[in-house]
Amino acid sequence: SGGQEAPLVAGIIQLTENESFSDMREGFIERMRELGYGEDEMEFLCRDAGGSMATLNTFCQSMVAERVDLLVPIVTSATQAVVSLDSDIPVIFISVTDPVSAGIMTSMDVPDKNATGTSNEVPVEALFALAEQLTPGIKTCGILYNTGLTNSVVTAARAKAYFDAAGISCIERVVTSSAEVQRAAADLCAKADAIYVPIDSTVLAAMPQVAEAAKEAGVPVYGSAPSMVSYGALATVSVSERETGRRSADLADLYFQGTPIAEIPAVVADDFLTV
Repeated sequence: SGGQEAPLVAGIIQLTENESFSDMREGFIERMRELGYGEDEMEFLCRDAGGSMATLNTFCQSMVAERVDLLVPIVTSATQAVVSLDSDIPVIFISVTDPVSAGIMTSMDVPDKNATGTSNEVPVEALFALAEQLTPGIKTCGILYNTGLTNSVVTAARAKAYFDAAGISCIERVVTSSAEVQRAAADLCAKADAIYVPIDSTVLAAMPQVAEAAKEAGVPVYGSAPSMVSYGALATVSVSERETGRRSADLADLYFQGTPIAEIPAVVADDFLTV
């Protein structure tokens, strides 16, 4: 019955700012507030590393040093950076495509590195069923992505497996920075009937240039996130990013209600949106 207890602090961290990540972040915060974590109960410390891995690592270290109550990294790069610090602060990640291959947990059911959260299922089959209706007769599909990003590699591999099974030939163009995207997109437009962009923050940052090249060539672009469509892709079937953030908040609530992280399996978000 003393004074007001200090509010809990959730440290939200992301490599860069884009529409996808802000939807995830806002979904998380919105749901925590709905669950009763009002402004007196919880503060959100948000850090955006402006695309720099070095800055991301510095932010992760400072949040650990500041002893936040919960670390909330957005997507794979930030989650790997947080988990590699091996601190005793629990981690609830948002939207890691494949937490097991990213080295964040041994299996989806076993959070053994003090980290759990949401994984985003990538519905390649549903997307290309839609593509067959919108732009029938795709024989060659280009994939544009950055092999340095785990999410991109995992999603691209799923797309390639699908193309193999569907008898669609596949051309890949790999970029390492957003500056390379325009030329790679133009190259694919000259050779492919359609372009698929996996979950990839590097390409997302240059999505308007991809859309411009594709529009000139009359080649449809299919994306893996709703934000890609707002930046000019033709369509996507993907997980609602806001919903993924909200599902992560539900897991954070379980932790604050007393369930150990080790007993909160990761959740696959599969609330698909067609945009």
